[in-house]
Amino acid sequence: MSEKLLLIDGFSLLFRAYYGMPMGMTSPDGVHTNAIYGFLSILNKMIEDEAPDYMAVAFDLPEPTFRHKLYPEYKGTRSEAPPEFKEQVPVLRKLLDAMKIPVVTYPGFEADDIMGTLAAKGGQAGLAVTVLSGDRDLLQIADSHTEIVIPKTRGGKTEYERYTPETVEEVYGVSPEGFIELKALMGDTSDNVPGLPGVGPKTAQKILAQFGSIENAKAHLAEIRPNKAMEAMRDHGDVLDLSKTLVTIRKDAPVGFDPEELRRRKIYNPDSYEMFRKLGFKSLLRYFAEGAKSGKAEEVRIAPAENAGTAPDDGSAGVGILWENGVLYGIAVAGGSGETVYLAGGGFMDEAHTEMRDRIAAAGCLSSDNAKLLIKAAGNESEFAESLRKKGSLFDVVIAAYLLNPLKNDWDYDDVSAGYLAKPVPSREELIGKKGIAAYLAGPGEETEKAEKLRTLAVLEAETAYRAAPLLGEALKKEGMRELFDTVEMPLTFALAGMEREGIFCSRKALAEYNAQLTEQVRRLEQMVYEEAGESFNLNSPKQLGQILFEKMGLPGGKKTKTGYSTAADVLEKLAPSYPVVEHILSYRTYEKLRSTYAEGLAAYIGEDGRIRTTFNQTITATGRLSSTEPNLQNIPMRMELGRQIRKCFFPAEGCVFVDADYSQIELRVLAHMSGDENLIAAYRSAQDIHRMTASQVFHVPFDEVTEDMRRNAKAVNFGIVYGISAFGLSQGLMITPKEAADYIARYFETYPGIKTFLDGLVSSAKEKGYAVSLFGRRRPVPELRAANFVQRSFGERVAMNSPIQGTAADIMKIAMNRVYARLTEEGLKSKLILQIHDELLIEAPKEEAEYVKTLLTEEMQKAASLSVPLSADCHTGENWYEAK
Repeated sequence: MSEKLLLIDGFSLLFRAYYGMPMGMTSPDGVHTNAIYGFLSILNKMIEDEAPDYMAVAFDLPEPTFRHKLYPEYKGTRSEAPPEFKEQVPVLRKLLDAMKIPVVTYPGFEADDIMGTLAAKGGQAGLAVTVLSGDRDLLQIADSHTEIVIPKTRGGKTEYERYTPETVEEVYGVSPEGFIELKALMGDTSDNVPGLPGVGPKTAQKILAQFGSIENAKAHLAEIRPNKAMEAMRDHGDVLDLSKTLVTIRKDAPVGFDPEELRRRKIYNPDSYEMFRKLGFKSLLRYFAEGAKSGKAEEVRIAPAENAGTAPDDGSAGVGILWENGVLYGIAVAGGSGETVYLAGGGFMDEAHTEMRDRIAAAGCLSSDNAKLLIKAAGNESEFAESLRKKGSLFDVVIAAYLLNPLKNDWDYDDVSAGYLAKPVPSREELIGKKGIAAYLAGPGEETEKAEKLRTLAVLEAETAYRAAPLLGEALKKEGMRELFDTVEMPLTFALAGMEREGIFCSRKALAEYNAQLTEQVRRLEQMVYEEAGESFNLNSPKQLGQILFEKMGLPGGKKTKTGYSTAADVLEKLAPSYPVVEHILSYRTYEKLRSTYAEGLAAYIGEDGRIRTTFNQTITATGRLSSTEPNLQNIPMRMELGRQIRKCFFPAEGCVFVDADYSQIELRVLAHMSGDENLIAAYRSAQDIHRMTASQVFHVPFDEVTEDMRRNAKAVNFGIVYGISAFGLSQGLMITPKEAADYIARYFETYPGIKTFLDGLVSSAKEKGYAVSLFGRRRPVPELRAANFVQRSFGERVAMNSPIQGTAADIMKIAMNRVYARLTEEGLKSKLILQIHDELLIEAPKEEAEYVKTLLTEEMQKAASLSVPLSADCHTGENWYEAK
């Protein structure tokens, strides 16, 4: 069997990947990577499928070729490549070098000529040649030893069209040699090859089908039809000859051919691994894993996870814990002896785990990939967990990695291992699937194999945590975030573990009553819409709704798309003030979402004890804010009264009340402090209504004469400024003209000049450093500021303005949670912190502790940070969450 030579058309494949992959892909340090990622995905698949013995990538050079000398206008109509594409070319070249894949260029010749020449020489040497390109011009070099492969994306999947001489003839009706003449006759607009004037693909194919070649057609000029084609060939023969020369791929370019120089080396090696890792190509790291096909895993290996019999002995340890819904399936501990201990099953506090638990507690530095899970497994009120909290020795490697790269929101132990240990390991999903431990164990398969995979999972978690912790600790220190990690994020894991274990009581009966109330509203609104429309239809069908509104009822502003009229909220909101039917449709959507998402949706999450337990996520949002999932309680509605009614379904335990406090305008207060604007600081220190004060100053009216409309507009500007709102955005929100909105913003900055200077400085700093930073050192990379696209760049500017403010507010809330949790715990109170929603904290307190906890909660929230303006927390108690708010 012949050995194989794989030739890759560098720029063609890279351009195809650039336009085929999401434009926003960037590496952790902000370099655009979509073209490189797509290129590698296709290349790796080809290497896997073809298993080539020899390889080369051909690139064009920037200087003119022999074709430009013949015809200066050659490729003259091509626009310049986007900056986001151009910045990826040298990175790819460097990566190919790391992968030990030869790159071949030659002055005066194009990549096509290089590939044509190497394919010809490869064939003469007895090699089977595959040419990978997105350019169909290369079909002309297909022959008995050369196959052309063209990647094509269909339905999100890349497929490969393969062309032999027979396939070319079958598809195009000409041989590979005839393909040259076909291109010469019809020209090529992408390369600015003129061709015969007036001759397109159909006429060109007809001429070749009748005469076989251009030369034969010239010899029978009078027989060419239509007459325009005959006249073109008669009058422009020189143009046709030039075109044929331009489109003919050379097979005699002066490039050397030494098979040994092209022999495939160790592509997946430590150098290439490091570049894959730095570029953030997690999904491609599988090519370095042991057992991959076609000679992969040539250098980088996954170390086997052995079950050793001794525990760590150097004062530090890494823990991997398999705990789910109150059940401990296994625990592993890795230490300095190089050995890892694993114990299966039981309870964490069982006697069988005593020795391991003691050694974990004694560790000078205890690292984990999920510290919160370890605390929950032990019991957040246990002496073990409390000793860890007081000792402050717990180090979560996933949280550390997230702080260093918050744009990646799916960190896990395998990402940490790949990113910081240069060691790809199987992911949790690869080992046990997506559905969790209990589902995995209940599924098909041998029990011994399942037990082995669970052991492997725990051991990999433990070993990764143990080895990565020192590296991540140093990286945090270098980036100025070690204090943030030690004093804010790690203590927070204890508070969150307690909140997740406690949960919040939710009444099924109250939810059902709320559901009935919403259902009645939904049906009432539905009937109102039908009456106004004059017929019944599927109100949830955008297509049917669009036809009713914009065709039958003739409402203005209809935007027709391929699937019908747009009925998106932004379209309907503009019509609502003038058309009651639209207002009713928007209300219908709101109530229906409340009904399906909350009244029905939350019921599925109520446990046997009547409590809902959400999961709080520390490593999801780029700004540092917490999020919650299964269910998402962060989105509990507050803006409309019927939405707020859902809080009446949440109750404290018997004999308890809710104590609820939320920060008042925390982001505006942070803005005042960080900007140092004297007017805004003075407004807060005067303890007056900040929105009325702003309205008074912006609209130049006495404080007591500010109308509610003025205050509402000032409030929108106050909060909009924090998010870098544009005049257009403000105009949409206030239903005013962009000019009026621009005037509001201009007057706002005249009132608070320090804010304008501050925000501009944030953008300049982020452009210079590549990231925005909070008051407590939290960093948020802003790669969008480097984008050539105006929309992306504008988004980056808003991020640069908002992230320091929102990040600081998030940090303050976390500090407040830590302070509240510590006091409740250390003072031995029975009250429990059970929920955090944006700027709000909720405590379940025995009635006898309520007044003291109210004072405690207010104090600790207001003392969480020392700003130039006072932090304010409004605190209330109630028999349900609605009353407490």
